[in-house]
Amino acid sequence: MPPAEGTPIWFELNASDPDAAQAFYEAVAGWRVAPSPMPEHGGYRIAEADGAPVAGIRRPMPEAPGVPGWAVYLATSDVDALASRAVDLGGAVRFGPVDIPHVGRFAMVSDPQGVVFAAMDPARPGASRAFGPVPLETERTRGHGVWIELATPDPAAALAFYGALFGWEKLGAMPMGDLGEYAFIGRGDLRPGAMMSSAATGAPARWNWYIHVADIDAALATVRAAGGTVLQGPDPIPGGSYAANIADPAGHQLGLAGPRQAT
Repeated sequence: MPPAEGTPIWFELNASDPDAAQAFYEAVAGWRVAPSPMPEHGGYRIAEADGAPVAGIRRPMPEAPGVPGWAVYLATSDVDALASRAVDLGGAVRFGPVDIPHVGRFAMVSDPQGVVFAAMDPARPGASRAFGPVPLETERTRGHGVWIELATPDPAAALAFYGALFGWEKLGAMPMGDLGEYAFIGRGDLRPGAMMSSAATGAPARWNWYIHVADIDAALATVRAAGGTVLQGPDPIPGGSYAANIADPAGHQLGLAGPRQAT
């Protein structure tokens, strides 16, 4: 079965030093990173967790300016139609649509607030295990993406935009006092993440994603030892686990989520 519209199916780091990025994320996320076996992919590196590809590392594309360090890929059945619709809704196409041999067709798109994401029609629908929407206490998701999060200066406008593209709706919210609300997004059984106001929180406007780690404290200690920075957390999240946001040594930001084994 093809993934539902808007399902996170891939995560990709644009890194000026792929060797350093590989070493950092192998240590922090427990990934095994290796070059793509397909020469036409031009040295693209693929990160695996429990044998499943979850993310890619590549050098920045000069032909795609404005693409963030970490990019979130969302599934669609028709990339060209989605790109056209995004422009009609006030967004922009930063790159593509183009075909990636043996992978699928994709485009880099920005929403009306300038936040960039990728849309992809995968060549093998249903094959991606990059995102694991199952409880954090299960080992199946370690090293995989388990949550996505949009910080945007205009949550209402962003919800309207992504709702028009993927059918997402607001599925409840958690109040954060003066910082506004943390609004859960999705449609039906797909509940991939949430959005919040970047204007209220001071967070950079961007798509973030969270990797499941076995021990949040051990992972954060590794982040520091490997030259990264802990930006926030660990903070408790529903289900008994903890979440934190980090920056790698090059400044690229993302989230980690997992239990505290010591407690």
